[in-house]
Amino acid sequence: MPAAATVARVVLDSPLPQLDHLFDYSVPDELAGQAVPGVRVRVPLRSAGRVADGYLVELAEPDEAFSGTLSPLEAVVSPVPVLTEPVWRLARKLADRSAGTASDILRLAVPPRMVRVEKAWLAAREAGAAADAPTEAQPAAFPVRGYGPGVLEAAVAAGERIALRPIPRLSRLPDGTWVGEWAVTLAALATATWRAGSTAIVAVPDHRDLEQLAAALTAIAPASAVVRADASQSNPERYKGFLAALSGPRIVIGNRSVVYAPAARLGLVAVWEDSDPLFAEPLNPYVHARDAALVRQELEGGALVLSGLVRSVEAQRLVDLGWLRDLGPERAYTGKVVLTANQSADEPAARAARIPSSAWRAAREALSGESGRPRGPVLVQVARPGYLPVLSCANCGQAARCARCTGPLGQRRAGATPSCGWCGALATDWHCTRCEQTKLRMVTPGSGRTAEELGRAFPGTRVILADGDHPVQRVGSAPALVVATRGAEPIAEGGYQAVLLLDGERMLARETLHVAEDCLRWWTSAAVLAAAGAPTVLVGVSGDLARDFATGRLVDFAREELADRRQLRFPPAVRLASVTGAAESVDSVLKAVDPDLLIDVLGPVEVDEKTVRAILRFEYAKGADVAAAVRATVVRNATQRRRAPGGRPGYRPAPTLRVRFDDPEIL
Repeated sequence: MPAAATVARVVLDSPLPQLDHLFDYSVPDELAGQAVPGVRVRVPLRSAGRVADGYLVELAEPDEAFSGTLSPLEAVVSPVPVLTEPVWRLARKLADRSAGTASDILRLAVPPRMVRVEKAWLAAREAGAAADAPTEAQPAAFPVRGYGPGVLEAAVAAGERIALRPIPRLSRLPDGTWVGEWAVTLAALATATWRAGSTAIVAVPDHRDLEQLAAALTAIAPASAVVRADASQSNPERYKGFLAALSGPRIVIGNRSVVYAPAARLGLVAVWEDSDPLFAEPLNPYVHARDAALVRQELEGGALVLSGLVRSVEAQRLVDLGWLRDLGPERAYTGKVVLTANQSADEPAARAARIPSSAWRAAREALSGESGRPRGPVLVQVARPGYLPVLSCANCGQAARCARCTGPLGQRRAGATPSCGWCGALATDWHCTRCEQTKLRMVTPGSGRTAEELGRAFPGTRVILADGDHPVQRVGSAPALVVATRGAEPIAEGGYQAVLLLDGERMLARETLHVAEDCLRWWTSAAVLAAAGAPTVLVGVSGDLARDFATGRLVDFAREELADRRQLRFPPAVRLASVTGAAESVDSVLKAVDPDLLIDVLGPVEVDEKTVRAILRFEYAKGADVAAAVRATVVRNATQRRRAPGGRPGYRPAPTLRVRFDDPEIL
């Protein structure tokens, strides 16, 4: 076929929903050799002579029914085909599933172009340095431990979908680094996949998990086989890793957007702690990384592994449906958990530190070695960072609020003037709006205040503070009190000799459907850092949740939680979509969706003076039809002209309609 007769089908890099389809352009002779599927292109738009960026998705035959003249491509920006066909299909599928635009997905999948990095990569490829697989000396194969000889490797090689129960303990790597056993397991599976000539993608929620996984891979995989993609990287680093993943089979690790990484012969997609809220994408169309992984595996094949110390309710639903295979270690691993919900503080030092006597004794024995166990560090998990993050009126108990923005008042350090947690304004002349008193009292102690109190309770003991303002990755094996906020706990060499979990009742006080699941994950993540046989003391929590944590019945918890949500028709038993915007816009969406597709509609309810929100609930099988109807209304809403203010002909205000499928914010 002559080049002039070739039609280039292009997706524009635009968030406008009315432009979310392929546009046809002719390929001029001078670009015929460069215009290949996947390259970045620049194309004209028939409005005010504008030019837009996009990706060439495919080359096609001209449509015989079209008698007009196509506009030619303006330019091929780069010769590198950065948009692979599987990633395009994934973006299109996810956008249709969530009533969004494919270009919004592609912004997560394809990093910005870095010219110098790209030129260096092209030069290396021309010189033959970018073979399909790294060629340096490879470490010996590393078997997966604890699941039976070859069991997990065979399941992954067969392309199975697995809900994996990890081994909850620390492991020491050959170089002496301590990591979670989960990291060693996933690293071994990823390396086995890469050795078989396929790409493995492993997504983890945050940089702490990523460091553990990277350390495990360093011990068992060649350095050039591993590609890292995370938010902490600079744009050149991210683009360099992206191009490496394009070069051939690799082990690609990173945070939530890594599930969109290019993959030559995808063999494995693994997601660690898929219930972590960090996997919820905050940008339109708000696709959760777990959902992206599920859809990608369905489109491309290969194995899928969802794993976490606490089984997510979403994963349990897929297990119940038979879509995921429940697979666990050969034997059960349960730690030593002590519940202290009804215990008091008898010793003066325990009362001063506001912890039960059993927790105080566990810490004392670990620091001194009185129980015959080795001396070592003690981990103390707290709910909030800061010194006194929440204050109230000392007279009536009403929460102290900022006079400027009504944000909560707190105290950053001892002796500091109370300040607003939202706007930062100092509350120098605060008075209670209820009783007019001016004295404040503590409601919730933060990590700083807890560290101060424990330091007084254990004089002469080193106290280490680990939170967002004081990041600590690792601590040694010497005795110390490590006070850390949830999710910021450092790893201790050989594990902690005791773990104290404080503020459990405050963690459970959050108003969200996922609060129990989140608390179990926070507590279990800290308990796993304990040395073998070391006690974990859960303070102030009782009931079924504490029992499940103490006995290791985490899968049973997910199963029971799912059963409760089915009765209440809450996600993930059903799907939902939130529609927010002006009342007439939301009403247009509700009228466009066939009521037979829905279970029910909640609302609309007022969000503010100009905005309302409605919630649609529907079965999974009808999700595609609901998304199509909602998306059609979104496009109409974005393209309709509204009455222009005086002197502004053709004015079209920005649409206010916001649609979010599987919205975690309303749960």
